[in-house]
Formats: sequence, C-alpha cells, structure tokens
Amino acid sequence: MKRSTKIISIILLFFLIIAAVIIGRIMIADHFKKKFSKRPPPGVITSVVEKKEFSEKIETFGTAVSKRSETFKIKREEISGELNLKNFVKKGDVLIKLKSGAVIAPFSGALGYTGLTEDILVSNNIFIITLDDNSTIYSDIKIPENYSASIKKGLPVEVKISSYKDKIFQGEVDFVSSRINADTRSLLSRIKVKNQNFELISGSLLEVSVKFNQRSSLSVPDTSIMIEGDKSYVYKIDEENIANKTEVISGLRTNQKVEIISGLEEGDIIVAEGLKKVRPQGKIKPINK
Repeated sequence: MKRSTKIISIILLFFLIIAAVIIGRIMIADHFKKKFSKRPPPGVITSVVEKKEFSEKIETFGTAVSKRSETFKIKREEISGELNLKNFVKKGDVLIKLKSGAVIAPFSGALGYTGLTEDILVSNNIFIITLDDNSTIYSDIKIPENYSASIKKGLPVEVKISSYKDKIFQGEVDFVSSRINADTRSLLSRIKVKNQNFELISGSLLEVSVKFNQRSSLSVPDTSIMIEGDKSYVYKIDEENIANKTEVISGLRTNQKVEIISGLEEGDIIVAEGLKKVRPQGKIKPINK
C-alpha cells in the first residue's frame, strides 16, 4: 500500500511539473507578445492652420507695348562720320550724327534698327532707328463680360512670359473701358507693369492674371484633404497627439494650399502628409516639416 501511494505521488508530481512548465511557457510567451506587439505610433508630418491670402483670377493674354516709342528714318547719304549705335541711350544723348546736324534722344530708352544691311522691307538708301522706353510696359486685354462687375482700376495683376517661365511680374489695372464690345462680348481694359530691369520687351506675348475678391482665409496643405463623396475631411491632432477625423468646408485651391471656410480654427494642428498611416482616434508622432 505504501509503495502504490508513493508511485501515485510521483506520477502526480510529474504531471504537476509538466503543467507548471506549460503554464510558465504560456505566460512568458504572452508577456513577450504583449511587449513586442505594441507598435509605436506612426510618424506623420503635421502643419499649423494659418491664414493666407486667397483671390480669384481672370486669366487672359495681351501684347506688351512700350510706355513711349519713337521712329527715325535716316537716309544713308546724310550720315556724317562713323556709324556707332548704342543699345541704350539717355535723354539728350546723340543717337546719330548727320551732315545737317544730330538726332537727339527725346527720352531714355532702348535702341533698335533695321535696314543697315540689305533689307527687303526697307529702301536701299534708307534705314530706320527705333527708340523704346520700356521702363513701364502696357497691354490692352479683353475681359469677358461675366467678369465686368469685378474688374476695377487698381486691381493687382500678375504677368508671365515664355522667356522667363518661373518669374512673375507685378502690375495693376490702369484703365477700364466704360462699355462692353457688342461683337466680342468683352470689356477692354489696360494694364501696366513696372519693368525695372527691362526684361519685358515690346511685342512680347503676356500671360495675364487679374486678381480680384482678395481675402485672408484659413489655409491647409492640399495634401491634408481627404475627399469622401461630396464631403471633405482632415485629421485634427489634439493635445495628446490623437488624430480626430474632422469635416471641413473648403474653398479655393492655389499654390498647393486649400482655403478652409469652416471646420477648423487658426492655430489647429492637422496631418499634412502621410494620411494612409493614420487611423481615426489613433495616436500619431507629429513631425514638424
């Protein structure tokens, strides 16, 4: 009897040891699973909601015209001495010396000429000198009739030309006609652009944008907007770095910025890039760009 009891005790102890080992391994595995399965919050680029200038634009084309131009027809036999034409002259400078006197520049500007060689457009015994004051460039543009209530003298203008693709020249509306052209259904207007470095040349094709309805509005990066159906959302970040999906009403899009009409306040922090990493009510690691 004592021997059988001893055997049973050994068997029970054996099973207890096995059970303890199994339970211990399960507990250890569960501990490490919890420890290492916790992923750190994703790092995403955030941005502060701030105010920017927004405006609507009327886009059209125009031709550059000098502030002032003058043309001189010169007979070859009247030239006195050596012919030496400058690229730029000041008011009062001698343009060219003639046997009968000298041609004086009536204003400062850039010189041009034609007919110095065999030119089929000019007589063999005559050549032409042009003087252009390009310090200010003007251009007549046609504004569609539906914008006639918005166009006014003094509105800011942005001008581009193909030879300076990345440069914007600033100007303003200088004149607005008092009537709409019945044939073209457009309103004739004139713009002027300060040309301090003389980069704009008379005759150039201008890409003109007239800015109107200017306003200061809240803005967010265009990469922060999520479109779902006919609604727009952003992820707004709270003080605990929790991303809250927030509906917004957007307005104009310009220069990689979106105008926010409602849904956010100035100073709010939103997710600017990396929307796919974010989950509603999930924690994030903000990265300031």
